[in-house]
Amino acid sequence: MDAAQTDFENPFGMDTDCANCSALCAERSTVVHGYGDVGGEFLVVGGEPSAGADETGIPFGDDEGGRRVRSIFRELGFVRSAPETVEMDVQNAFFTALTRCRHPDRSATDEEVASCEPYLDAEIRMINPQIIVPVGQRALEALAFEYTTRSPDSFDVAAEHATTIRGRGFELVPLRDPETMSDEAERAFIDHVRENVLARDYRQTKGRRSR
Repeated sequence: MDAAQTDFENPFGMDTDCANCSALCAERSTVVHGYGDVGGEFLVVGGEPSAGADETGIPFGDDEGGRRVRSIFRELGFVRSAPETVEMDVQNAFFTALTRCRHPDRSATDEEVASCEPYLDAEIRMINPQIIVPVGQRALEALAFEYTTRSPDSFDVAAEHATTIRGRGFELVPLRDPETMSDEAERAFIDHVRENVLARDYRQTKGRRSR
């Protein structure tokens, strides 16, 4: 898949007509599966598709929060296209979310998140990332429950933002909700990744082959 990838959007061919959650299916525009470099060492996980993602089918779509995430990863060198470009030109990163469908009036229920869990589990297994970036409180709690030894309710994304948390086989670098993030918080995250992740050999976490 690394060498033969031809499409950044839903590269694993996951079900685009998923009907597991009837309440979400009735309201969504698009099933939003992952997007990006399937050999990427960075996996960015949001809580649920934004309004822009629901329209475009691409995580962190063309809305304020999505453009901010794209801008952050563009400055870090992972996105090579402008933040407003819907079909991002991506290297070494993959973007996805806990859930694949958006309800315009409410967040996904715990049952709906659980229904989507196999999609995210499959992406993590196939991509085998070194660094996972949970975006927002819900993504942080879900990934902390699965991949750290700490209790999920001990995590506060505001406190953990722009830090590195040791996980089972990789590291978590939490990012605050981009829609409410200050410019100072954005700069703190970029600086942390540059100085404390990219500046060292983060591959030692798993001994992944050199890329």
